[in-house]
Amino acid sequence: MTTKTLSPEAFSAELAELEGIEDFLAYFAIEYDPAVVQVNRLHILQRFHDYLRGAGNVPEYETWRRLLARAYEDFVRSDALTEGVFSVFKRARGITTIPLSAIGKARS
Repeated sequence: MTTKTLSPEAFSAELAELEGIEDFLAYFAIEYDPAVVQVNRLHILQRFHDYLRGAGNVPEYETWRRLLARAYEDFVRSDALTEGVFSVFKRARGITTIPLSAIGKARS
């Protein structure tokens, strides 16, 4: 496994060069099935983003690698509807969110 020790600035600069999910997977040396990526590319990236946010978005190679591998594996073992990354899939499963700002507003 490849390990990189970079300053946060250098790490950010390298990440800025990546364009698609395939670039991210290659950069982090994660083997992947192109068929899984083709069908789930946006879902994998969104799940990765969600995991990063939960981890405090620490700019660290090994943390990001682990979280991207986890996001990818979520869609190897499951599918977009089951995982429900985007709100349209959450609504399809009967999960709806209402912003706090909308609660208690008086009708004119």
